[in-house]
Amino acid sequence: MIYLDYQATTPLAPQAREAMMPWLAGQEAMGFANPHSPHRAGRAAAAAVEVAREQVAALLPPGGRVVFTSGATEAINLALAGCGRKRLAVSAIEHAAVLDTARVLDPAVAVLPVDGAGLVDPEVAIPAGTGLVAVMQVNNEIGTIQPIEALARRARDMGALFLCDAVQGAGKIAAPQGADLIAVSSHKLYGPKGIGALWVRDGVELAPLIHGGGQEGGLRSGTLSPALCAGFGAAAALCTSLSETDRLHVDKLWAKALSLFEGWILNGSATERWYGNLNLRLPGLDVARLLSECRTIAISAGSACASGSGRPSHVLRALGLSDRDSRTAIRIGFGRYTGDDELEQAAEAINAAARAQGVL
Repeated sequence: MIYLDYQATTPLAPQAREAMMPWLAGQEAMGFANPHSPHRAGRAAAAAVEVAREQVAALLPPGGRVVFTSGATEAINLALAGCGRKRLAVSAIEHAAVLDTARVLDPAVAVLPVDGAGLVDPEVAIPAGTGLVAVMQVNNEIGTIQPIEALARRARDMGALFLCDAVQGAGKIAAPQGADLIAVSSHKLYGPKGIGALWVRDGVELAPLIHGGGQEGGLRSGTLSPALCAGFGAAAALCTSLSETDRLHVDKLWAKALSLFEGWILNGSATERWYGNLNLRLPGLDVARLLSECRTIAISAGSACASGSGRPSHVLRALGLSDRDSRTAIRIGFGRYTGDDELEQAAEAINAAARAQGVL
């Protein structure tokens, strides 16, 4: 299997797995201890959690705190529901974790449009009285990078909070500046699944979603997993140390991919984007048939969270594509562990499947 679905999840870094193992140890090593217990084993586990917190915080702006959650979806729910703001504005291409939650909290939520390149205009109209604006850093389907700093400034000037879903950008590009709340996910940056975090700017008050023991500063009750925290932290630290190497590798793969997929149409901006995301379409392409014929290649037809729904991508529709054209797109994602030869082999198979349909 050639794995090219890095937007859905990234492979677990060996260093992250290694960092987790001591906290999955048996009785003799006491690695299973509860990090909220006062005895020596518990304090050791708690220390590992705090080391991980600092490693994750290094990916984010100064002047805030990291609250561990079960993932980015919980972090986003905590931000949107916990901020107490009643009127919300979100971009049209947000992940369902933002869009669906916002619609539950504010049925009249304002949806901010994007242009044909998948970008929010920094001067987009934001309704007066908006209490929170949410715009993602990097789109999970088309990879476009939004003008976060300018939009956050707009929100601040009108007295609103700014939430940034940085799931696809954290550990890959510079942290979003100006946000009040930032959601990140471990398994999108080579860490384990089941853990994420919400960065909360100093001075921003939130109400908890989950009540109980008062862990995570009273914002997220429940026993933390030292193993998951350690894996998340190690993955974050690796992203910091390998940032330039990772960027150069992805840039090289992007350039190669453009030459390998000649004749396909790129969805989203060609320049304002994360180059590890290649979203392409061909008029008339039967994507289900192509995926079936390329069973040894892991790619997708869009967001993993919406796969199998049968609905056209709301992201591609927001770009102005018809339902028909939206259903002719595939998403190819690559990163740190993708080899040149893998990309070449995958392109050969994908192009062959498209040619067999007579659309390439």
